[in-house]
Amino acid sequence: MRSRIFKFPAKAKTGLYFIAGTVTATGVAFHAFEPNFPSLPHDSFASSSNFPEKIRAAFLGVQRSSRAITTIACTVVDYKYSLHGLPEDSDEYLRKLHEVHLRSAKRLQKLCEANKGFYVKAGQFVAAIRQVPEEYSSTLSSLQDQTAPCHFKAIEKVLISNLGLDLSEIFLSLDEQPIAAASIAQVHRGISKDHQEVAIKVQYPGLEYQMKLDTGTMYLLSKAISWFFPEYRFEWLVSEFVEAISQELDFIQEARNSERTAKNFKNNDMVRVPRVFWVDNVEFLKEQGINPIKVANALVEVFAEMIFIHGFVHGDPHPGNILVSPEGRKGFSLVILDHGIYKQLDEGFRLDYCELWKALILLDPNKIQELGERFGVGTYSRYFPLIFTGRAIDSKSALGRGMSTEEKKNLKQELKSLKMEDISSFMESLPPDFYIILRTDGLLRSVIRKLGASQRVRLLAYAKYAIYGSAKLDAQSDSPVKAVLRRFKTTVGYLKLRLVLELLDLLSSMEKVRNYLYSLPKRIVGGIRSLLTLSLSFKSDTI
Repeated sequence: MRSRIFKFPAKAKTGLYFIAGTVTATGVAFHAFEPNFPSLPHDSFASSSNFPEKIRAAFLGVQRSSRAITTIACTVVDYKYSLHGLPEDSDEYLRKLHEVHLRSAKRLQKLCEANKGFYVKAGQFVAAIRQVPEEYSSTLSSLQDQTAPCHFKAIEKVLISNLGLDLSEIFLSLDEQPIAAASIAQVHRGISKDHQEVAIKVQYPGLEYQMKLDTGTMYLLSKAISWFFPEYRFEWLVSEFVEAISQELDFIQEARNSERTAKNFKNNDMVRVPRVFWVDNVEFLKEQGINPIKVANALVEVFAEMIFIHGFVHGDPHPGNILVSPEGRKGFSLVILDHGIYKQLDEGFRLDYCELWKALILLDPNKIQELGERFGVGTYSRYFPLIFTGRAIDSKSALGRGMSTEEKKNLKQELKSLKMEDISSFMESLPPDFYIILRTDGLLRSVIRKLGASQRVRLLAYAKYAIYGSAKLDAQSDSPVKAVLRRFKTTVGYLKLRLVLELLDLLSSMEKVRNYLYSLPKRIVGGIRSLLTLSLSFKSDTI
């Protein structure tokens, strides 16, 4: 049965929508957050229903902002004094820098957990950006955006004010206990008058005001950091977060994104909305007879198609938004949830990004440099292979096999010369479309790793869809015969690329064998010498 989406506007944007359709016993899972002003406990005086709302909001805003300012001030002082007087190219500086990064990341984690709401969202957003220091991404990745639900009386009030009817006129039943609750909304299960099981997602009131206050504080702090440390510029990161969270608050756009994605994948029977369970529960997948590696492959192909073919990208593919159903043509199917954060890629960017991946796969430094100029990053383009494929631009290692010890040593030496100013300049120079690509790619890598698949799965899928994406523009105006020929040509192009990769793999393996055989005589001679030395030593002891 086809799902129906009902939208209910609240002020300028929607306060809620609900999806009616065929939902089996397991139902539909949504991640949401904590209501209104979640940073204070419920028994505080500011939570009193008699307390004027605007004064309460101001009180909470001051408390949250003061906590954030104090945390950042402590962090600035820590960096200033811990690194004072140390040469930037010294081992002591790098050791101290690691320690300060770790301490600061833990401070931010505590800040996000205390302030909750948009701060947790911001922490998760930062954790998904691989271009921040590893200490920050690994620490902040533990943040969870589930929290205590809002009381049903407040939810009921929002529903009635939006629907304009008593709930008994719309629903046969409505569970007071939510399925899920998070910072932006919570979801309840109900049965509509026409006996369909539905999920009702309700956005909490007051979020826009709270977002303006919290993101205003974040802007202020990012500017303060850049004033103390000119080489650390994070305004771009705050801007991207604000854009992403603004999209997530717009439920009408979320519904449209969901419909558009469904349309994009209408011929893909690997994507559907059946009975579900969590995508990263590997043991449960195995218990159900589902191969996690096949799930990883299907997942990365779906997102590669979004990026390279459609240019319409889901920006938040964490495990809570990607579910797996044990029903489907290949024994399972994917369920994609939470369509609040999407990005429509510029068509020119999409085509250039396709070309970049073809160059990355073949490690073509001239093409990478050329595309780097188009993207506005100049010489920093030499780090594209490292960011996306995990190898240096002059690496001889096979794709997805990592770098040799010598290559790692040379790269480490090269990276020592980079300063935070270089990283800030690189990130500021990137086109806006790049940020959601980096975030989505980072989240996908994490999910693939949890499923136990090698990153080669991701690299090969990107290679295939980059080739298909390059041919898409011309294919739109093709006649049926030309379309078939173009599809055949594209497939041959992909097979050629795979053949090149397999040959490179073979050459890499042969090189390892050659090096081993070359070193074998030395090892044998060394072994004989060791045996002779032991033998002589034993004889002298017995004499």
